[in-house]
Amino acid sequence: MSIGRPAPELPKLSQDEILRYSRHLIIPEVGVEGQRRLKAARVLMVGAGGLGSPIGLYLAAAGVGRLGIVEFDVVDETNLQRQVLHGTKDVGRKKVESARDRIRDLNPNVEVVAHEAWLTSENALDIIREYDLVVDGTDNFATRYLVNDACVLLGKPNVYGSIYRFEGQSTVFCTDEGPCYRCLYPEPPPPGLVPSCAEGGVLGILPGLVGLVQATETVKLVAGIGEPLVGRLLLVDALSMQFRTVKLRKDPRCPACGTREIRELIDYQQFCGIRGEEETTGVPVMTVAELDERRRGGAELDLVDVREPHEWDIGRIEGARLAPLSSFAEALRSFDSARDVVLYCKSGARSAKAARQLQEAGFKRVWNLEGGILRWSEEIDPTVPRY
Repeated sequence: MSIGRPAPELPKLSQDEILRYSRHLIIPEVGVEGQRRLKAARVLMVGAGGLGSPIGLYLAAAGVGRLGIVEFDVVDETNLQRQVLHGTKDVGRKKVESARDRIRDLNPNVEVVAHEAWLTSENALDIIREYDLVVDGTDNFATRYLVNDACVLLGKPNVYGSIYRFEGQSTVFCTDEGPCYRCLYPEPPPPGLVPSCAEGGVLGILPGLVGLVQATETVKLVAGIGEPLVGRLLLVDALSMQFRTVKLRKDPRCPACGTREIRELIDYQQFCGIRGEEETTGVPVMTVAELDERRRGGAELDLVDVREPHEWDIGRIEGARLAPLSSFAEALRSFDSARDVVLYCKSGARSAKAARQLQEAGFKRVWNLEGGILRWSEEIDPTVPRY
């Protein structure tokens, strides 16, 4: 299985390229033709973060001719634990710019095309259409479904990967022979059920492991060698260092690649139920400035931290008490409905859920701290660590 141009149309290698890729050329399975296929390939990376970093570095080193990068975020200090495309000097820079500079330094033969945008239903088909395949390095369900549906509609392979804490998975979706993402996950999980890496954390080395698998599968698809992960899901457990594969089957009832009911891209934020305004509807909000003012004025507040104990150990707002969201129902009896209750977490999403639980239990004087402890650290007390 190979993708891209037929052999007669493949670009020739320069003498410099022959020297650079010599360790590829002496592998019989790759050879000159395989390297020419890599040079002719047009690969789109969605995301230049944890997974995108090893994907971008190794595809560039391998000699992929055109590497597109879709990314709108900027480099943050918390990225540096795993996003090795970027360095300390890049903090505050746009990730597409940092990634482009690093890739050009690694291999100036690679054409880097920066798509400085979020991938959306409005632009996905136009962007993906210009590439031979997509490597999905995203970290949210809405974009995964978007990438999948766009790849099915356009007939482009989708090299998929995902990570969480110590576990990861990878496969190749959207080929003629195999299933798509919707065959594996017909419906997204309920909002908030699966924590993001920002909430749950990730071992910094794990995206290196999974991203390298994705880069390997991409090279195999482009060069037409080996047995790609089509119809097989590779599961990685870094804590026990075990790798295993499970078989995936194409679902004939799949609305994307089976019945072909999906003929256009939809609103994936709505599909996944993650509209931010819907998550906080009906929950009164208190700003960090208002909380600070009330505390300075001597107001008696029940300030409650709903993060997990290991996050509490990193830092906390002085005077708060801990009631983790994971066991919040058990803590309900500790609340006094006659007191003002202010709840906070890292950024405000989990504390909004806790506030709704209190409201459903009949509490009226409940507030969610807008922006959570991160906003408190940024605007009120910089001695509280950010993470």
